[in-house]
Amino acid sequence: MSFDASFWVAVAFVVFIGILYRAGAFGTLIRSLDDRSEQIRKELEEAKALRVEAQRVLSDYQNKFKAAESEADSIVAMARTEAEHYTQSVQAEFDAFMVRRRAMAEQRIAQAEATALAEVRGAAVDAAVKAAEIVLQSELKGSKGDAIVTSGLKDVAANLR
Repeated sequence: MSFDASFWVAVAFVVFIGILYRAGAFGTLIRSLDDRSEQIRKELEEAKALRVEAQRVLSDYQNKFKAAESEADSIVAMARTEAEHYTQSVQAEFDAFMVRRRAMAEQRIAQAEATALAEVRGAAVDAAVKAAEIVLQSELKGSKGDAIVTSGLKDVAANLR
């Protein structure tokens, strides 16, 4: 009878188990396997606890991220509002500046018109006085006429100015 290799492996295994049982090492082996399984169970529980903690931390960070996004949105909205108010303020200042400049320009124009009108009146008075002098000198003759004309012209010139 010839036995193959699997048979001899099975026989060797049974003999090995028997020796372990006889030597009392079988109980030690069982205890060591039980200890190892208990250690693995504890590590699994720790891993579960760590996973729960990681989920909690992730949730906290997601909440903080949402709060930060909300705060950033409110800061941007506030900045837009402030920019709009600033733009309106600058526009109002510019409009007021333009009104003041226009009023100053109109005032200068009115002043220039008044000055020009005064100069025209002065020139007209001078021309009228000269014309009156020429007319009166030709009409009034003599020293008495000259005195009346000169005196009258001075009065007229003083009153018209």
